Amino acid sequence: MPFVIKYLIVLFLTATFSFIITPLVIRLVKKIGAVDKPNARRINKVVMPSAGGLAIFFSFTLSVLLFLTYIVGTIKTSKGYLTYFDYVFPLVLSSLIIIITGLIDDIRELSPKWKMLGIVVAATSIWAFSKFRFDNFKIPFGGPMLNFPPWLSLILTVIWIISITNAVNIIDGLDGLASGVSLISLFTMGLVSYLFLGNVNVYLPITIFVLCAAIIGFLPYNFFPAKIYLGDTGALYLGFMISVLSLQGLKNATAVAVLTPMLILGVPVTDTFAAIIRRKLNNQKVSVADKMHLHHRLLSMGLSHKAAVLVIYGIALIFSLISIILNFSGRVGGILLIIASIFGLELFLETVGVWGENRQPLLKIFTRIGNSKK
Repeated sequence: MPFVIKYLIVLFLTATFSFIITPLVIRLVKKIGAVDKPNARRINKVVMPSAGGLAIFFSFTLSVLLFLTYIVGTIKTSKGYLTYFDYVFPLVLSSLIIIITGLIDDIRELSPKWKMLGIVVAATSIWAFSKFRFDNFKIPFGGPMLNFPPWLSLILTVIWIISITNAVNIIDGLDGLASGVSLISLFTMGLVSYLFLGNVNVYLPITIFVLCAAIIGFLPYNFFPAKIYLGDTGALYLGFMISVLSLQGLKNATAVAVLTPMLILGVPVTDTFAAIIRRKLNNQKVSVADKMHLHHRLLSMGLSHKAAVLVIYGIALIFSLISIILNFSGRVGGILLIIASIFGLELFLETVGVWGENRQPLLKIFTRIGNSKK
């Protein structure tokens, strides 16, 4: 049987298993007390089962360790031969640390410092036991390749993983939002890695699409009206997986280095960046929560729960399309594309009021121009 057929069967089995196991996870998390109770910051009005990320984790882990290990061949690298098990096992082991951290938080609500410790331990583990590292960086648009010493590689890897993991966790505010945006981002990442990273990194798209299948099986239970939430278990897990898997793309000397994963993750990265700037402008601590995130603003504009989620899905798709086009663009075209994207994004953020009240510099400029007498 050709590998493609075997792989498609694995994807189908992964999505099916995720779909079947999610109701069992709902029962489990209710028994262990991993539930979201209504409060001032939450959208839900009733107690909801959380920690739905367990279903995604179990499905993905089963597929990569039990199925893919036996159907995926060995690849030759500069340092010898690499089996798929050797490639993926450190990823599973490190993600288990994240799952445990998130599950404890869903049950007992960990303090930010303990949650951060779990992410740092998982990030350090992936750096120590795998090749998923931020050990070099190509300056975009024809720039040189920069190679980092081990100590700097470790610091950059941990910072990257913390940033992306928390960014995905922040957008987990509506039914199906974080899981859907993660699915769009991961699918785009898998497509870009398949098209541009070459055969030496063939394990990457194979792994990414299996994770996509696990999310697809879970999403029907998580989309509005949700029967189970991702919880910190799922949001941290998806953020961690996206951050780690994107690290391999950073090593590509032909793609547009760090800009591609940053664009693919445009929604969570933008929302996190805007939150940090907004809180600094308001003289608030960065860790102080508010209800000015993108999904909150869309709801305040009168959009329904489902409509707000679909709008953000659309924005994520636009970011993904830009990231794909960027890899086909020349130097000048790529620079112009980035400038236009930033300009359009700023206009959108000002329109929905993400920066806060009376912080709309571009709109004010256009208003003055439009209201001029000439």
